[in-house]
Amino acid sequence: MSNVSAQVAAVVADHVTEIFGVMGNGNAYFLDALAGTGTRFTAVRHEAGGVAAADAYHRASGRLAAATATYGPGFSNAITPLAEAVRARIPLVLITGAAPTSGPRPWDVDQTALAAAVGAPTIEVGVSSAATETRRAIEYALAERTPVVIAIPYDLATVEAGEIPALAAIPVPPPVVPTLSDLTRVAGLIRSARRPVILAGRGAWLAQAGPVLTRLANAIKAPVATTACARSLFGPVDDHLGMAGGFGTERCAAAFAAADLVLVFGAGLNQFTTRFGRLFGDQTTVIQIDLAAPTEPRVDLAVRGDVALAAAELIRQLPARTSRVWTADHPGLSTVRESEPGPSADGLMPDGRLDPRQLARRLDPILPADRTVVTDGGHFLEWGPRYWRVAAPDRLIMVGTAYQTIGLGLSSAVGAARARPESTLVLASGDGGALMALADLESLARAARRAVMIIFNDGVYGAEVHQYGVRGLDPGPMQIGGVDFAGLGRAVGAAGRVVRTLDDLDDLTAWLAGSGSGLYVADCRISTTVVAPHMREVQAQAGLRPSVKAAS
Repeated sequence: MSNVSAQVAAVVADHVTEIFGVMGNGNAYFLDALAGTGTRFTAVRHEAGGVAAADAYHRASGRLAAATATYGPGFSNAITPLAEAVRARIPLVLITGAAPTSGPRPWDVDQTALAAAVGAPTIEVGVSSAATETRRAIEYALAERTPVVIAIPYDLATVEAGEIPALAAIPVPPPVVPTLSDLTRVAGLIRSARRPVILAGRGAWLAQAGPVLTRLANAIKAPVATTACARSLFGPVDDHLGMAGGFGTERCAAAFAAADLVLVFGAGLNQFTTRFGRLFGDQTTVIQIDLAAPTEPRVDLAVRGDVALAAAELIRQLPARTSRVWTADHPGLSTVRESEPGPSADGLMPDGRLDPRQLARRLDPILPADRTVVTDGGHFLEWGPRYWRVAAPDRLIMVGTAYQTIGLGLSSAVGAARARPESTLVLASGDGGALMALADLESLARAARRAVMIIFNDGVYGAEVHQYGVRGLDPGPMQIGGVDFAGLGRAVGAAGRVVRTLDDLDDLTAWLAGSGSGLYVADCRISTTVVAPHMREVQAQAGLRPSVKAAS
């Protein structure tokens, strides 16, 4: 015999090997039952951290994400990362306590409505349906690529529910086959195009389309680019333009502006990828191939279907071109010059603080090649993806970008560290986001085999400085002040130091060369006078002049 909590735990354990969260009254019996399975529970110190860690675990491993929280305040604490996971289309189950079936208590809230408000459905289990409803929730999360809340009413948690039933395996959804007539039309547009470009996003990675898209690019002699979340998707190609959008180079932007055809595979075309609609030239035909509907008004033709199947069919229909890739001879690209800073011995700006670009470039060869990079949100967000090598799209985890939040980096690093324990976890965070999530600094120090936390510490909320300080708004609320993150790290057992010059990174080099286990915190004091290119795009969109003045 088993109770309701045990039935939920048994089904969850059949589908996940890792779960993250915080124990409370509403999930205590579920976690007790889970302890008798092969699923490992990693405790974090804030409920938001549980969902964010699970989200990152999926992005780094491809496996179903699972988190747990208690009812009431535990559940409401998890809403922000739940909203992020919905928008990023993460298959995730959140097992939570809920109000008793007899009715809400004074401290209960309408959790179903809260979850629905951010786009997550709720499935409440009953005595006779605990196992089957849990399976239904997992199947829905996997099929629709979305978070689902599994709610256990408080008064049912320990009620006997009989033997755990044998349930059929959850079927793998078949790929969506694109319509042949649509692809024939696309092939015709490719034949007539003189300057095609291929842009791939995270959806192409999920479809395992990297090899076939590489073959397509080489066949039609098209340069390629990716979104930030699809870094390193392509194999060897004639011309890789790098990342498109705000993180991209000037040459990449010039190539998209000159293109007469852009084939978008599995990319959502958000405002940052499209440079607020300015990525494509007026003459460019934009084709989006994806499982979702068109996500940008600039799309001229949308084809719904699996991007790997679509690319394979296009290769079948198209003859291979014998000419060189068009970007090799285009006169408008040969004169493009990138606005990169020249090297300096100490990497300092005139204000005496580090240039974050030089810092990031110096860090790349220091950090182990086998790395999994996690970034928090904030003005600093660009420096890691722009300058650090990553081996594959699942080695760059950017939790928070879909919902535009900060403060999820530390807990995301916990999930990524569990997903890839053999890899060195590299977390890039700003000082604002790190302070917001400080409770889970201890979680990362405990969970990671080896992790390096790079704090881009400018003493302010940088995004606000460069968006609102330039407007003349009161700089007081934008200030953070001097926080010793290396000292905070030592309080939870981490190593680390404050980094004021590039030579100070020698300490990190020595730590990595030594035992290099546990957590190292590099508190890097960067200048606020360097405005990231993606922030300049934001400023231009708002009609602002780029700011180099920090709040002080």
